Amino acid sequence: MEERLGKILIVDDDEDVLTAARLFLKQHSALVHSERDPALLPGLLRNETYDIILLDMNFTRDVSSGTEGFFWLDRILEIDPSSVVVLITAYGDVEMAVRAIKAGAADFILKPWQNERLLATLMAAMAIRRSRLEVEHLRSRQQLLSSDLDQGFQEFIGSSRAMQGVFGTIQKVARTDANVLILGENGTGKELVARELHRQSDRAKEVFFSVDMGALSETLAESELFGHVKGAFTDAREDRPGRFEIASGGTLFLDEVGNLPLSLQAKLLTVLQNREVTRVGSNKPRPIDIRLISATNVPLNILVEQKSFRPDLLYRINTVEISLPPLRERVEDIPLLVDHFLPVYSRKYQKSLSGVAPATMRKLVKYRWPGNVRELQHAVERAVIMSDSRSLQPSDFFFTPHAPGSDTLTIERYNLEEVEKSVIRKALSKHHGNVSQAAHELGLTRAALYRRLEKYAL
Repeated sequence: MEERLGKILIVDDDEDVLTAARLFLKQHSALVHSERDPALLPGLLRNETYDIILLDMNFTRDVSSGTEGFFWLDRILEIDPSSVVVLITAYGDVEMAVRAIKAGAADFILKPWQNERLLATLMAAMAIRRSRLEVEHLRSRQQLLSSDLDQGFQEFIGSSRAMQGVFGTIQKVARTDANVLILGENGTGKELVARELHRQSDRAKEVFFSVDMGALSETLAESELFGHVKGAFTDAREDRPGRFEIASGGTLFLDEVGNLPLSLQAKLLTVLQNREVTRVGSNKPRPIDIRLISATNVPLNILVEQKSFRPDLLYRINTVEISLPPLRERVEDIPLLVDHFLPVYSRKYQKSLSGVAPATMRKLVKYRWPGNVRELQHAVERAVIMSDSRSLQPSDFFFTPHAPGSDTLTIERYNLEEVEKSVIRKALSKHHGNVSQAAHELGLTRAALYRRLEKYAL
């Protein structure tokens, strides 16, 4: 199927030129507009977006200086900098057309033209238009991401002394290019720390690239990190840059860096020392400029003792260490986190929830949270989904005693409907089928419990 041109505007004071171009191009274009008076250009561009504008260089009889063409070229690009302008010129105007290209035109076509030559010129111009629109889209996306990052500490919440210490360290370290190692259990927010370091750095307008080392197999890790050239291995059908090259100029975040294969640790050390990377299958080093941030949930000194992590690499990546406390060591932050997540999921699931019952918060604070903030977030989401009340009740979290006689709580990790059915059956059995007493035990109204009984055919 023939590739079609987009929307085209032809501006020329010669009616014969306009008619010939219009008749030919309407076979190949989605829309063709023509205009003899260039003074109408601003209004036309306000009312329509054109992919290509064909513009004559001279509009006044017996004038061939091209001054008018330069003037309207400037006006078009001032109104829409991504416009693609192809000039219509006579044979004697070629030198002037070349000057116009330097001023921002995409190409020129000589008149009288051959239709095949005109079509080829406009197809090439259409490719330029698509490229400009893609760049514009990427720039807008980057600006959106940057403004999102600029909000600062978005979901990085905490008023505890431990978290205030983390925030203080971030602010001291962010503006440097020092390599940072973030320590912390799963779910404590290590990537949030890395993103905040990037946001507050001088590299904030450049790329932030995250790599989960735990998700890369040993056979793919080298190619993913350092890139490869065509033919380097069986499936290497083309040259491909690695994560270090892609992140150059910005920040590279290696999550779970302790999973980096020992065979690649020496190469990573060389990359960091020489500030250059060599793709798999190549001998040509390529310069890189990155700020490295690493994270691990396993103390790397233990891996060093086990001889599964190089001590010289550890010294290289941990110029500064930031330790994130587990949630159980900053329980005073739990109400703040719940207050943050509750409206997020209330909006998502269209629930009208005013808050959390005091009894619920007491239980949340008692729980040990082995999955840390991530587990709390998921627990609040589940609770919002299951809640039938105006506020979150203890039963919405499906808490059960951790051990006989213990006040420590745990969240069952099974199918939510099965958990709810099981809890309801136990409550009814405990109260010998008395719905009112079972509802009270579950923190539900009688109506809410009856709805669940009907739903599960209990």
